Amino acid sequence: MKSISLYVDNGSWLCKVHPFTKLAYIATAISVPLLVGKLSFFAIFIALSLAVLASGRLLKRVVPLIAFSFTILITIFLIHGLFNQSNRNILFSIGPLHFYREGLLYALHIGCNVLNMLLSFAILVLSAKPSELVEELEKRGFSRRMGYIITSVFQIVPQMTGTMNTITDAQRSRGLETEGSLLTRAKAFLPLISPVVMSSLINTRERAVALEVRGFAAKQKKTYLADRTPHRGDTPITVVLLAMIAAALLWRIVQCL
Repeated sequence: MKSISLYVDNGSWLCKVHPFTKLAYIATAISVPLLVGKLSFFAIFIALSLAVLASGRLLKRVVPLIAFSFTILITIFLIHGLFNQSNRNILFSIGPLHFYREGLLYALHIGCNVLNMLLSFAILVLSAKPSELVEELEKRGFSRRMGYIITSVFQIVPQMTGTMNTITDAQRSRGLETEGSLLTRAKAFLPLISPVVMSSLINTRERAVALEVRGFAAKQKKTYLADRTPHRGDTPITVVLLAMIAAALLWRIVQCL
């Protein structure tokens, strides 16, 4: 059966680390650079996330996400480099377009922040099984509804992608041209929107019915089939990450005094 999540079980050490440790890393990677406010810290955590993904043999999986984010980042650089209200000093010009130092520096902060968040979340999404994450959250007292929402967030993109591919194959078998020039692909995309939306709505209803049949709203205490074996690095890694957050917060408080 085809998986409907981005999780990749490649047997690496990263897949064995507890999901809460990865959540702690996300909190650290996002909060520490924001608290310190220096570009060097963004660069450090971006490099660290890339190193973690590479050691977990997941770097190839994150390349498309990075490529997609660059289309957004280029737009941010263009807008702020040209039109930011703080622009004063021209850094360089391309024909009649003048790019300003202040706007580009501001865009660089935004770009590093976006890339840092993307890579840190990629560690969790690609190496943590959604069902295990939700199960661990429920064991800590989170509601089942919250767990269902988290599971849906993890699954919605790959599920819609799979639905789109299935419908595309069906339309192609009926003679619809889906390959060729950009205009041809754009024309082929429009007939796919309605089936994808309707299919998503039907799947949502069917899933809701299935959950109710399985006693989703039952008040009894839930039991679990298996307990997760703790990884030996979970505790020390989490302690170090929390210490980094505390140190960054303390540094920020001292700077504000």
